Amino acid sequence: MLSVYVFVVLGAVLAGFVQGLSGFAFGLTAMSIWAWTLEPQLAAQLAIFGALTGQLVAVFTTRRALQWRLLRPFLLGGLLGVPLGVWLLPLLDAQQFKSVVGAILVVFCPLMLLAPRMPRIQRGGRTGDAISGLLGGVLSGLGGFSGVAPTLWSMMRGLAREEQRAVIQNFNLSVLFVSFSMHVWQGHVTVSMLPFFALVALAVLVPVLLGVRLYRGLSEQAFRRVVLGVLTLSGLGMLLS
Repeated sequence: MLSVYVFVVLGAVLAGFVQGLSGFAFGLTAMSIWAWTLEPQLAAQLAIFGALTGQLVAVFTTRRALQWRLLRPFLLGGLLGVPLGVWLLPLLDAQQFKSVVGAILVVFCPLMLLAPRMPRIQRGGRTGDAISGLLGGVLSGLGGFSGVAPTLWSMMRGLAREEQRAVIQNFNLSVLFVSFSMHVWQGHVTVSMLPFFALVALAVLVPVLLGVRLYRGLSEQAFRRVVLGVLTLSGLGMLLS
């Protein structure tokens, strides 16, 4: 039993740092470690709770950059997608789900990382924002992976680093809160999970702040490499698990 707690703390520390640095990817990073030892339902609830806790700590760093005009379509799509993800979670095979998500990340992110210039999407606009938000909402309900689709889409749209950071963090905070609330309401969160929640909450605080501090010293290009690198490594971890 002690080894399970060690894995929970290790996953939360690493995921908290990555989330503070990149603004998302708590669930992806944590799942690459927790999937080895935790039951899928417990791992999913811890990922959602940990990501929500990390966003509450870090979101205040982006208050000045927030533009509701940019955030609104992402958020509307995300709030529509969350109930679908919560409904699907008990029905999906966890290993197949992780394999599909991991394969997408491992193939797509390195191509973007190695490209001499980021592809820019000229069409789609707010409709594309809403669709990426919808996918993020579904993935949030499934296991706290809310930032993947909106992050990749906003990068391909060419949003500036501060705009992207503000949109993704506030999007994640909103849809993760709704996701966790719905899981609690449907009885997916049990009393036996509470000690794990306490460990995760304590473990993420300092790593998130360290990640935020490091983020402030990154250039636009370095930030892009960090985000895509984090997604690639997370995808590999999910495939290996």
